[in-house]
Amino acid sequence: MSGFDNFNTDFYQSSYSVDEQSQGGQAGYGYNNAENPYNKPYGQYDYSQPMGYSSPGMMQPQQPYTGQIFQPTQTYTPSPSQSMYSSSFDDEPPLLEELGINFDHIWQKTLTVLHPMKVADGSIMNETDLAGPMVFCLAFGATLLLSGKIQFGYVYGISAIGCLGMYCLLNLMSMTGVSFGCVASVLGYCLLPMILLSSFGVLFSLQGMVGIVLTAAIIGWCSFSASKIFISALAMDGQQLLVAYPCALLYGVFALISVF
Repeated sequence: MSGFDNFNTDFYQSSYSVDEQSQGGQAGYGYNNAENPYNKPYGQYDYSQPMGYSSPGMMQPQQPYTGQIFQPTQTYTPSPSQSMYSSSFDDEPPLLEELGINFDHIWQKTLTVLHPMKVADGSIMNETDLAGPMVFCLAFGATLLLSGKIQFGYVYGISAIGCLGMYCLLNLMSMTGVSFGCVASVLGYCLLPMILLSSFGVLFSLQGMVGIVLTAAIIGWCSFSASKIFISALAMDGQQLLVAYPCALLYGVFALISVF
């Protein structure tokens, strides 16, 4: 250890001391007690003086914002009973109305067919209502079934072909035109007298003289009612006989199914 101490002291001899380093450094960079306010001992610093930041890298304090903050106004005030997900069943239309089934109009159309001399309401007859015609076609096939005739396919097939033919014919004859649904609705409602004929055929035979007269009357009834409704709905004044003739041909086919 004595050799190491001698080596340490004899390694480098200089007159430089730590006190001179501190004094020289402060004098060289200008950080003495008189110029540097931060070099004061604790308790001697004057905190009442504002600190000035003159360094170019430091940010200057910003002025407070004196403008007005935008606040959106509420234009719509919902009622307490209303909400985004509140859906009441009272506000919804009835199911039959959504399906296009109106029993009042069905009853009025049925009365118009049963009363050939009654004036038809064109606004009601121009509606596309297929609920009544479907029921009447099903009833016509059911009465034929009671008499031992399974003719459902013929009933629906002839009805489709007849509606298509009358649709083309009425569009050529009328100025306003007509939809296919309206034609099918009118021809289906006017099938109601043919149900009476097939129901009479369940109890009695229609191949005699009485049956022939009754069949001719039913055909005239159906064709007259259908032509009356078409004339009133399409404003085809003076053309009822021209419309009644193809209707009579169509209902004559249904009558042949009922008789034979």
